[in-house]
Amino acid sequence: MSTGTPSTSVVIAYLRDLHNRITNALQQADGGATFRHDSWQRPEGGGGESRVLREGAVFEQAGINFSHVLGGKLPASATAQRPELEGASFEATGVSLVIHPRNPYVPTSHANVRFFMAIKDGLPAAWWFGGGFDLTPYYPFEEDVLHWHRTSKSACDPFGPDVYAKYKDWCDRYFYLKHRHETRGVGGLFFDDLNEWGFEQSFSFMRSVGDHYVPAYLPIVEKRKDTPYGERERNFQLYRRGRYVEFNLVYDRGTIFGLQTGGRIESILMSLPPLVRWEYDYQPAPGTPEASLYADYLRPRNWLAELDHSR
Repeated sequence: MSTGTPSTSVVIAYLRDLHNRITNALQQADGGATFRHDSWQRPEGGGGESRVLREGAVFEQAGINFSHVLGGKLPASATAQRPELEGASFEATGVSLVIHPRNPYVPTSHANVRFFMAIKDGLPAAWWFGGGFDLTPYYPFEEDVLHWHRTSKSACDPFGPDVYAKYKDWCDRYFYLKHRHETRGVGGLFFDDLNEWGFEQSFSFMRSVGDHYVPAYLPIVEKRKDTPYGERERNFQLYRRGRYVEFNLVYDRGTIFGLQTGGRIESILMSLPPLVRWEYDYQPAPGTPEASLYADYLRPRNWLAELDHSR
């Protein structure tokens, strides 16, 4: 395989293995429940497997999805910026996951890695990789945010000195709720339309991002899962989960793409939390941990420069 030749089969093999590895790691970390496995087929072509853990000891709900889908026509969301691809067929494969822990001191997390190829006249017309991961704490700790971003940078460092800063900034801009004027959480990495490095290097980067998710997230889970909490913390967690719903239904590209291509609705919306609440004109009391989240964490920050004093 040459540097510039895309191969869906090698990407699928990696993604299936990643799907298994993350499933096993999360199930072991929970220790109280197992994943339900649902295989599905798409009438237009392809299919996937959704795995969902519910009512676990640590995770209230955890969903991890593998998909490989084929379509005869690109949806509007995919051709809006690429009008030359209108009318092309497509092949898309990826792994996506969202974890909603039970304890409000454990952050919600999301990860996604994917490969997309548009086909015209039987030949690849365009291809690219995308993905990333981000962290959404309710009661954040600086050391957890630092660990998350150190691991994010480790995923990027082999690919160039500016890669982490570029994709960290993209994550801050992408996971931003414009109508709330706040970031979804403390960020991480986000990249899309990646093909300028050639297939092999771009694929290697996608693998690095996928492989760094578990080391980034599970140490935080282990550290916070037994922190005592009460009704106040639980109510705030459920309120802040509402922001997750708002982002996924209004802005998320994967959700929009899935809905526009007639994807399996249970798999598309498995990222939504099992319980959530909204409250009219909520304002955190000054000087509280809840107020600190808004003042100190829900905005773009150079976390490593500000917090990593060992550098």
